[in-house]
Amino acid sequence: MTAAIIDGKTFAEELRGRVAALVASFEAKTGRKPGLTVVLVGEDPASAVYVRSKGKATEAAGLKSDTIRLPAETSQAELLDVVSRLNADKTVDGILVQLPLPKQINENAIIAAIDPDKDVDGFHPVNAGRLATGLHGFVPCTPLGCLMLLQDRLGDLSGKEAVVIGRSNIVGKPMAQLLVGANCTVTVAHSKTRDLAEVVRRADIVVAAVGRPEMVKADWIKPGAVVIDVGINRIDAGDGKTRLVGDVAFDEVARVASAITPVPGGVGPMTIAVLLRNALVAACRNAGVPLGKGVI
Repeated sequence: MTAAIIDGKTFAEELRGRVAALVASFEAKTGRKPGLTVVLVGEDPASAVYVRSKGKATEAAGLKSDTIRLPAETSQAELLDVVSRLNADKTVDGILVQLPLPKQINENAIIAAIDPDKDVDGFHPVNAGRLATGLHGFVPCTPLGCLMLLQDRLGDLSGKEAVVIGRSNIVGKPMAQLLVGANCTVTVAHSKTRDLAEVVRRADIVVAAVGRPEMVKADWIKPGAVVIDVGINRIDAGDGKTRLVGDVAFDEVARVASAITPVPGGVGPMTIAVLLRNALVAACRNAGVPLGKGVI
């Protein structure tokens, strides 16, 4: 068996296209573009690159993109003031504070200060509670992108046994909640799980989100399972070069699974595409405009 490749790049491009069409409709109805503001504190290189990518993607989809750059020495009180102003600004539909933040700032306090209805990252405790109780709210972009890929590949997920490896607030926990909502039987596995390989081996769906390069091996996977690899790890490739790998040993797992996401080109492109989707949804809700069809 050779696994089919789940092409997240192509799916993400299609989702961006649907978002762009609905953004144009929103602008025609309201006379303005949906607005997404990203706040970047400091000059973490990875964060800066990611913020630039978000800005380009946002503008390409027709949304209004703003980036507020603050120095690394910004205090928590100063950042809270910025968030408060954005909450009150009716032209700002979505707010994203780029993580990680400098050590003098409590990330949880900042996340909690964002208006939940503008929290396009889906990290606010209110949105986490909405997800857990089946109410409408914003879901973190990466797990929602994973769910979209799974539903596109498998259709109805009801009755599937799913194992999520990882329990972070950003991916693992919301991924598990989404799968429960899709009527899967879900196990959340982690570093303290006994007989981890045996637990994973019973799954029809495996979502790996632990940040350990190529941890999941072929003998962990039930033949025919669908594997979603959220990991992005840079490892030594020799001669002073590096390469990106996931949390799954791709080459060997692809000989057992029925379908698998590659790294790169799998889950990664979905994150920004879903962010654009969330920003559009926020704008429609805030303006009282029906979303219409075309966005999941």
